[in-house]
Amino acid sequence: MSDLHRARPNKFRRDRAHREAHVSPPERLKVKDHYDVIVIGSGLAGLTSANCMAKQGRSVLLLEQHYILGGLAQWFKRSGGHIFDISLHGFPIGMKKTLRKYWSAELADNIHQVKSVRFINPQFDLDTTFTREDFTRILVENFQVDHDRVIAFYDHLAAMNYYDRDTRTTRDLFQEFFPGRTDVWRLLMEPITYANGSTLDEPAISYGIVFSNFMSKGVYIYHGGTDDMINKMEKILVENGVDIATKALVQKINIENGKVTGVTVNGRFVGCDCVISNAGIHPTIKRLAGPENFKPEFIAELDAVRPSSSSSQVYIGLKEGESIPFIGDLVFTSTHPTYDATALTDFKVSSMTFSVYYPEMRPEKNRYALVASINHLLKDWTSLSDEEYQKAKDEMIDLAVETLERHVPGIRSKIGYLEAATPRSVEFYTLSEMGTSFGTKFEGLKVSMELPQQIGGLFHAGSVGIIMSGWLGTANYAVIVSNQADKYLQSVKKS
Repeated sequence: MSDLHRARPNKFRRDRAHREAHVSPPERLKVKDHYDVIVIGSGLAGLTSANCMAKQGRSVLLLEQHYILGGLAQWFKRSGGHIFDISLHGFPIGMKKTLRKYWSAELADNIHQVKSVRFINPQFDLDTTFTREDFTRILVENFQVDHDRVIAFYDHLAAMNYYDRDTRTTRDLFQEFFPGRTDVWRLLMEPITYANGSTLDEPAISYGIVFSNFMSKGVYIYHGGTDDMINKMEKILVENGVDIATKALVQKINIENGKVTGVTVNGRFVGCDCVISNAGIHPTIKRLAGPENFKPEFIAELDAVRPSSSSSQVYIGLKEGESIPFIGDLVFTSTHPTYDATALTDFKVSSMTFSVYYPEMRPEKNRYALVASINHLLKDWTSLSDEEYQKAKDEMIDLAVETLERHVPGIRSKIGYLEAATPRSVEFYTLSEMGTSFGTKFEGLKVSMELPQQIGGLFHAGSVGIIMSGWLGTANYAVIVSNQADKYLQSVKKS
């Protein structure tokens, strides 16, 4: 498929070491000497934390090491009029309420339900709106599951609570309600694995909370594109008095006598009374704050926290004037015989999800784009030579096009641009631990929540614990953390 126009190989190895070695000089950092709050990182949790703190009257500095805001809520443009979101970010209807309450009605009004979520694999081929009603119909009619059993399953999930001492895994939960029905397990689990990297062996509570959120009224997306959303958020932040610095790499969180005193960014010290880190929980503690400032047992608990998997993407832009029929908004495809979380992250790809961007996503562009997403692990990509790396990316691009051609015959001739990203890309642009796209496994939430008990004024808001992952999870977690940070600042003022 060498005749298809695709991105040129990178001119240098894009990894964290390169990013950290190319820091802007401190004199380019146009910020004040002291703030009430410094927010590290501008993912959805960092942006929401900064906005919440500013609305509570705090002086806020938002620091982002990349040249644009957004974290993994990101986009990029290419010649020929192509624009790509990093991936289609689907979320529950609760995102509408969160945006309206903590951002603006304008942002909330751009949230729209997707029309179709498709599953195409050896066990079944079906189309759903991913609502409770439609999923119930499919389980009863297509999978012949007793209706009362389906309702009992939903009710059980809805009653689950994070603070319950439930030691069951998701596998145990499925076996209880749908014993031996691996086809049902696949329908229930595969989209969640794609969404946050979880497996059947995670705590059942994490599955219950995430699935219940999505299953209420379907999957929603932001119309206008990620660029529109982040640009509007940036405007709101500025209006609320937040100082924003991009290309600003935090090298250290400064701590004295068990309390935060500021951060070192691009070689310059900036003081503050409170830090909210939207960096990963591992780098927040290990690289920025320093393990020497924490109790040994807390560091041991951190070391037991498993990062979730990463992801690769193939970006496919159609030529101007070309179109495709409606094939669904999210299309989960797999050639693997059954659900297998290990196979989903295997270097040899057998499954990928297509996010399809129709012209109504960005009406002013009137273009079609697709993004193929594959769950991957960073370790499988770091050992490759430059030549091996480029070959692997090209093979992934070819597989994505071949897979699409099976479902949209003739699409190959309509493609105008192709590009691939890998876990190395994720690590380079976000500096996340092990290039994770989904934060941490379940145990990471406890460590994140207990951070302020270790260091006064140090808080963490980001994708942790599976239930606090994704756009909605991280935004809502940021609201919780911001309220805690505000109470801390009130106590500091009184003392």
